[in-house]
Amino acid sequence: MPSAEPPKPARLTLVAGISALEGVALVAGGVLMLVMGLLGRPDSPQQAEMGGLTVIALGLIPLFAARGLLRRRSWSRGPALITQIIALPVAWTLLRSHGALIPAGIVLAVVAVTALYQLVRPATIEALGIRRPGTAPDADGADA
Repeated sequence: MPSAEPPKPARLTLVAGISALEGVALVAGGVLMLVMGLLGRPDSPQQAEMGGLTVIALGLIPLFAARGLLRRRSWSRGPALITQIIALPVAWTLLRSHGALIPAGIVLAVVAVTALYQLVRPATIEALGIRRPGTAPDADGADA
């Protein structure tokens, strides 16, 4: 009888949720930029439209990472880490602005640091089936 897969750690669900939320926010922002480029009066409609398409494409990265994290795919950790690292300078920029953007910067910084912490924890790495450098393959000789 094959062994059942152990239950998914809550940290993977948390990080997947954070990545998905960031991805949805990026896609929504990209759609808004695209619509404003098409319907509004930007200085450069082509630049606004291309910017919107670029942000939509960038939003797909954390969405794919979230799906991979939920399915325990080891490749998903890299895009999730990169997304959080990129979020930190964005949060810093928001924190240095004025008004309502400061609380947004605080939230983004807390979310990014939380996700980074969870992604680098040994338990998360193990749950994704990632071997540490210098460790041997499984006892049966198969590479994980």
